Amino acid sequence: MSRPAVHRPAVYRHFHRIAWLAVALALGVIVFGAFVRLSNAGLSCPDWPTCYGRAAWPTAASQVVDHAATEIRPVEVHKAWREQFHRMIAGTLGVLVLTLALVAARRRRYGVAQVIVASALVALAIPLYMQGLHASASGLAILGEAILLFAALRWSNLDLSRIAVLTLAVIIFQALLGMWTVTWLLKPIVVMGHLLGGLLTFSLLLWTAWRATDLPIRLAEAQALRKFVIVGLVLLGVQIALGGWTSSNYAALACGNDFPTCVGRWWPPHDFREAFVLWRGIGVDYEGGILDGEARIAIQLAHRLMAVVVFFYLLWFALRLLRTPGIRSWAVLLGLLTLAQVALGIANVKLGLPLSVAVMHNAGAVLLLFVLVSLLARLRTPEH
Repeated sequence: MSRPAVHRPAVYRHFHRIAWLAVALALGVIVFGAFVRLSNAGLSCPDWPTCYGRAAWPTAASQVVDHAATEIRPVEVHKAWREQFHRMIAGTLGVLVLTLALVAARRRRYGVAQVIVASALVALAIPLYMQGLHASASGLAILGEAILLFAALRWSNLDLSRIAVLTLAVIIFQALLGMWTVTWLLKPIVVMGHLLGGLLTFSLLLWTAWRATDLPIRLAEAQALRKFVIVGLVLLGVQIALGGWTSSNYAALACGNDFPTCVGRWWPPHDFREAFVLWRGIGVDYEGGILDGEARIAIQLAHRLMAVVVFFYLLWFALRLLRTPGIRSWAVLLGLLTLAQVALGIANVKLGLPLSVAVMHNAGAVLLLFVLVSLLARLRTPEH
């Protein structure tokens, strides 16, 4: 009996290695970014992409006495390195994603040229932004993004060129969100968007790496399981967005150290209408949060309620996978990560949001995403 044909993506032989390196770096960027945000270092470099005019960061306050950025925020050396180092590793990730896009597009007609032109336009936008020509810089960046998106729509994904170029477009927009995070003074919708953009970048790279490696899990019920995975990803995405909204509005301890009740009550006074106003204008410094107690309580309640939904769904799905031969190790991993994530969330409240636990809670969300995206990329029906 002949073996079924295996249709591997037509990619460069080292493509999967570059993709896995990018996945590992994306994980590091997300976790370190959480450390920067949770240690209140997100505005420690008030200019972008430099830090008080330096490519690296100042090591002493005396080095930046005459720089204009000091009028926005006095330099805090112990925090500035965190923000700028985060920008550096994010930039390195951008180079890896650009490499993937170039390699994937090399067999497309004018593929490499399109990627290079789009990237050059974005690169030219940076010095224009630094000179205060924000409209011109935005125009160039938008044009570069449009070229990449047009290419992604035209190309198929047989050689992974579509997803590689799409990932490059996402990471460019992610860089813009990082810039707006600083220039718009930690505006919650931008901070939350930056978090979601990082996780989307991680997910696209992970899916790309698995497809390039080509290690499918072939099951007769793969199509049904993939539907369950997609539901899990949607629920987890909503919960991560709520977590980002909770963090960016400084609502993690809105209920004090009280759990499962909130300020001593199961349903305390709250204000959902004020809590979820997404746009409040530009020019307000959001560091420390601007919402009153009832609005922050509403955000915390929403995050907790959604956590219950996600917890029971992922636990049910893990038990469902546990009954499926050939995939039980993924079931155990999903179940353990779900339990650990809930435990870390409770510990955040009971212990008063210690930095190490809060960072691990963010990392736990990424690992749950790793399991679900991996299953989505690898589950396939048997070939005949």
